[in-house]
Amino acid sequence: MKRYYFTLALIVLLLGLTIWFNVPGHPQIKIGNFERSMDLIQGLDLQGGVQVLLEADLPAETPIDPQALEDARTILENRTNALGVSENLFQVAGERRIVAEFPGLSDPEKVLAVIKETGLLEFVDLQDNPENLQEGNLILTDFGQTSTSAQPTETTTAPATEGQEPLASTTMYHTIMTGKDLKSVVVSRNPNTGEVVIDFTLSDEGAKIFDEYTNNNIGKILAIVLDKKIISAPRVQGRIPSGQGQITGNFTLETANNLAIQMRYGALPIPFKVVESRVIGPTLGRDSLQKSLLAGYIGFTIVILFMGIYYRLPGVMADLSLIVYALITLTLFRFIPVTLTLPGIAGFLLSTGSALDANILIFERLKEELRAGRTFSQALDLAWKRALPSIRDSNIATLITVVILFIFGSQFGATIVKGFAFTLGVGIFVSLFCAMVVTRTFMYILVDRMKPQAKHLKWFGILD
Repeated sequence: MKRYYFTLALIVLLLGLTIWFNVPGHPQIKIGNFERSMDLIQGLDLQGGVQVLLEADLPAETPIDPQALEDARTILENRTNALGVSENLFQVAGERRIVAEFPGLSDPEKVLAVIKETGLLEFVDLQDNPENLQEGNLILTDFGQTSTSAQPTETTTAPATEGQEPLASTTMYHTIMTGKDLKSVVVSRNPNTGEVVIDFTLSDEGAKIFDEYTNNNIGKILAIVLDKKIISAPRVQGRIPSGQGQITGNFTLETANNLAIQMRYGALPIPFKVVESRVIGPTLGRDSLQKSLLAGYIGFTIVILFMGIYYRLPGVMADLSLIVYALITLTLFRFIPVTLTLPGIAGFLLSTGSALDANILIFERLKEELRAGRTFSQALDLAWKRALPSIRDSNIATLITVVILFIFGSQFGATIVKGFAFTLGVGIFVSLFCAMVVTRTFMYILVDRMKPQAKHLKWFGILD
């Protein structure tokens, strides 16, 4: 029993934390460099947002590879998700278009700018930088050109046209390697200065190139260039054989994260242009949400009353466990975070049935053991032991369905199906925890404190 009382203390602590996290206006979690907002994110169908139609920016007669279009969809989704715009919907429409939806988007220009960037990252040799090039300057590089000379050369490239930034130099500089040689990119802080930096790791091939260059060009300037614009121009301090480097500059956490996104997800295989963008209101979704919440409240109340009336004290324990289940699940939705859509809410409400299903199996077994003349402690032990196989098998079957839905939703771009499967899966895991740990702890402590006798069978739902 000491173990159950210790578990009860942990449950109470967990319950207090979940209540605290679900208080309206709760501040974000911040532990060192880790930050997480605890706001409940709503999908496009609940809060509105922006819908954008993208089209391949290529001549109409140019054929588009379907795989390249699908790769572009994946890259765009990863880019915008990493920006913090969660639960985006990117779907291929026809042979040249992609439809994108951004729920609750407050700064569409920021995301559209990320979408339209080609994301070509180059490590460019500036030698001693005689032209005093600075961060933000546009330069010419020989990547994709016929010339492979490692020395800067003059070019007669025409000046930038109106609307474009002017070139800082007409000299063509040599590209050492491109972003395809990157293995990982992470934003962090320098432990000594506190400045925001970007740490990167290169592939084996990139590490060899980097090792050779840094060994032969100590004191020279190696610029990191994104879409021909210098974003950082550090001087090589010494040989770097490990294939690990660091980009420094006047970064904020936001600008460093934006750059890391471009470095991490690379260039788009197809350039895109925005054909149409429009704001979608949440009127239909809000109306559906209100009806869904009303149905949920009614169903929740009926279930709680049924459990309390039919199963008596065990039913009350199950009701308390159900409240713990709801608070834990909502906290996880806030922390992960999960974007709630109408299908996602349906998955959550459906998992509530699993939360009670396990309790019902256990309580029916408990009643059978009590009718057979077992003591309350013996009946509890046997009820959990004999109900466990049924609980395990039913939940495994549901989880298999969840995995299938999630995989197919991912492959076919059905974000709605993914949301439903994910919330259902999270709910099932939490419901198992509540049935096997929370309800069990409540029941054992109840029997230990009350010490019921045979005359108290009615308290446990046995009316005959």
